[in-house]
Amino acid sequence: MSQTIASLLLARRDDDHLAVVDRNRQLTWAEHVAASARCANWLLATRSVGSTAPFHVGLLMGNAVAHSVWLGGTALAGAVAVGLNATRSVAELVRDARHADVERIIAGPAHAELAEALASEGFTVHRIDAPDFSESVHAMASTPPDVVVEPDDLFMLIFTSGTTSAPKAVRCSHGRICGSGAMLPLMLELTAADTAYVSMPLFHSNAIIAGWTPMLAVGGTIALPGRFSASGFLDDVRTFGATYANYVGKALAHILATPARSDDGDNPLRVVFGNEASDRDIARFSHRFDCRVVDGYGSTEGGIACLRTPETPRGSLGIGMGDIHVLDPETGRDCAVAQIDAAGRLRNATAAIGELVRVDSDGGFEGYWRNEEADRERVRGGHFHSGDLAYRDAAGFLYFAGRISEWLRVDGENLAAAPIERVLADHHDVITAAVVAVPDMDAGDQLLAALQVADPQAFDVRAFDAWLQVRGDLSAKARPRFVRLATSLPQTATNKVDRRALGVQGWNTSDLIWWRPGRDDAWRALDNADRTDLDKRVADRLGRDVEDHDGGSPA
Repeated sequence: MSQTIASLLLARRDDDHLAVVDRNRQLTWAEHVAASARCANWLLATRSVGSTAPFHVGLLMGNAVAHSVWLGGTALAGAVAVGLNATRSVAELVRDARHADVERIIAGPAHAELAEALASEGFTVHRIDAPDFSESVHAMASTPPDVVVEPDDLFMLIFTSGTTSAPKAVRCSHGRICGSGAMLPLMLELTAADTAYVSMPLFHSNAIIAGWTPMLAVGGTIALPGRFSASGFLDDVRTFGATYANYVGKALAHILATPARSDDGDNPLRVVFGNEASDRDIARFSHRFDCRVVDGYGSTEGGIACLRTPETPRGSLGIGMGDIHVLDPETGRDCAVAQIDAAGRLRNATAAIGELVRVDSDGGFEGYWRNEEADRERVRGGHFHSGDLAYRDAAGFLYFAGRISEWLRVDGENLAAAPIERVLADHHDVITAAVVAVPDMDAGDQLLAALQVADPQAFDVRAFDAWLQVRGDLSAKARPRFVRLATSLPQTATNKVDRRALGVQGWNTSDLIWWRPGRDDAWRALDNADRTDLDKRVADRLGRDVEDHDGGSPA
């Protein structure tokens, strides 16, 4: 019989092993279940009699014991937890909460201003640090309510990261979350003796599926540091005695960018699991911190998953789980097998790159909340369309090539962003690389490479371009015409580069930008006169009006 989050919690009601710890508080599993039961009983007791609205509870908290307790409380009450991203603006949070039909919001002390703003927008908001609220919850019975929760019932609505489009609320049932949470301990050999360092935000699927639920399933310990900190990572791992950690996005790159110490390998960390790390970062992280790093491919929606095996070539996602195809988005036919030379260069990108599609099922995708159009786009003819571009080599290994929305068209040729980014990120001075399209003066796109580096002023763009030419990985069209240098790039709360922000900003940013006016021209720093001229030329192409720049102006 499939498990639910509620049944996993109830199985731990007499367990005195340490369940969850943050910087100020800790609970055993028995105490956790009792605290979650009080939250569940409070939710049920204070709900409007006869309410027909969805029983959706917004959680606006950092990674702390209280967040874990309220996740358990919503599960035991048969309610649906809605993960609210505190890094979004008030207007965006209002949109998210209304879209997800949030009935009330439980807010942590770190988000007092957001809580007040949401209350002024008509939401019922409860602050967990408010004495009256805390006392009313603590007065509830610590016995779990008699609520039947089924595996198909919704546990959470989790918003997508929104790196390329507006976030969508993904339906995540108890059965799906429990199934994924039970698989990881088997794959990573996690037991009750392990402590998971969960610094990725608990409003996102990575923390829930790869951090919180696996420890609930095995009865291990969940260490919650509040938020992710690259500089504080190693100290936290040692303080909490973490043997396992999860990550998403560029987290490993950010940690590796901190100064190395001779004793970095002296730590309890045994295994790290996540997705979107580069091969270089996986190897460097494993060596520096003396641990095993397992990187996979997956999304909040589910649908398609890939895992790397020991035989997986450099740069590959691994082998797809299920009947996974790479299909031409226009014809729906299988793309050509990728021709990859000895240097790892893709020689037939136009023919080989297509969309990752699972054709044997929908891969467990449960749909978006109130977004039938997006549902139809994701599942067509019983096939799950990931929206991700990829290519497959002769041995069946898959390689990520970006999102369909990230197709770049330069001089009449379609280019995928991810293979270009992998090459740029191989440079020893580059921490993170992202490629976006900016308008060409005549037609199509030109490439802007946004690079996170330690010192933008000291970075030698000419030497970087010469390095690219010597490598020979990129065609002339795939080499960037604009290079944006910064110590940090716009990113989401899940450590993913915010390509939407980069694309909107283009060359209109206060960051240092180098450019080549023509493909064969010399590199020079972009100034405000250049920005004004570029804006006017693009506006002339598109029939718009622009104003002169009077200084570096972030969009």
